[in-house]
Amino acid sequence: MTDLLTQYRKEVIHALQAKFGIKNPMAVPRVDKVVINVGIGKMLKDDKFVEKVVRDISLLSGQKPIFRKARKSISGFKTREGMNVGLSVTLRGKRMYDFMGRLIFIALPRSKDFRGIDSKNFDKNGSLNLGIKEHSIFPEIHYESLKDIFSLQVTVVTTAKKREQGVELLKLFGFPIKK
Repeated sequence: MTDLLTQYRKEVIHALQAKFGIKNPMAVPRVDKVVINVGIGKMLKDDKFVEKVVRDISLLSGQKPIFRKARKSISGFKTREGMNVGLSVTLRGKRMYDFMGRLIFIALPRSKDFRGIDSKNFDKNGSLNLGIKEHSIFPEIHYESLKDIFSLQVTVVTTAKKREQGVELLKLFGFPIKK
């Protein structure tokens, strides 16, 4: 697995400058942060499940997740304002590039029936939103200790101004994006 930051500095910057006609290397789009979100609303009353989710997200990201609270009460979902309904981790710097490397080269190829990331998963600013159904595809999670499987959402936030720039940036990093 190559170091993605070195790859960005040596190859990606020059390729994006050539493709989009950007003169200043500091104006080239880059990955700003990676956000991992997990919803625990259904299993909130099961303390052991929440403990396992916190432990597994800590293993995946290398840092402890924070609890997200409900903004308003919704009776249909049996949530009250201020209840913990999810977990979130924001990765920057070295941890971000390490997680992206594991996601691109190990986790995505291990996922079931994976045929590439659809280009519809990009927003207008070129950030990628990716839903992962099983957290067990990551190498840090051991199958022997796995009892509860949960899904997570990964958002790769870029500094791109246009959708095409964000798509091209992540393609050059090695994300398997469909045409």
